[in-house]
Amino acid sequence: MRSRYKHFHDSSPYFITCTTVNWIPIFTTPYMFEIAAESLRFLRSDGLFKLYAYVILENHLHMIAASEELSKNIGRFKSYTARRIIDSALLGKITWLLNQLQEEKKSFKRYRTHQLWQEGFHPQRIQSEAMMRQKIEYIHYNPVRSGYVDDPVSWIYSSARNFINNDNSILELDPIIW
Repeated sequence: MRSRYKHFHDSSPYFITCTTVNWIPIFTTPYMFEIAAESLRFLRSDGLFKLYAYVILENHLHMIAASEELSKNIGRFKSYTARRIIDSALLGKITWLLNQLQEEKKSFKRYRTHQLWQEGFHPQRIQSEAMMRQKIEYIHYNPVRSGYVDDPVSWIYSSARNFINNDNSILELDPIIW
């Protein structure tokens, strides 16, 4: 089986981007956003996956996370969310989505009929406190730059609410320690 995931075996924080195939807008309803949030909550539950910042948009997400098995955990995140979203589309007979996910499936993925996520997750190691601040600001202002909101705190699926309002209602974050 072919894999484009690299193996990271340290606990450094990484800036991560996960993108849907062909930039298909998947996360357009609270139900779909909740699938991604639920998966991140599960990964954090054993304490082996740290989440420091995130934003979920309609066709991609950014996060700063750390894990000694980062590739494995991002793979688990993508696998779980893909399975839940595809099952939901099958149940709801959302043929436009299923057709696109089927067309985008890579040929080497022989045991799958659909593909939701692009290969890889583009990790960038956070090397300093200044870089951490810059990436967090980038994450929080992504919905503003996209024109969805005027204020980062207004985007529900973003850790800007955690940082500014101490609001952990969507996802709890791990403390940043330098």
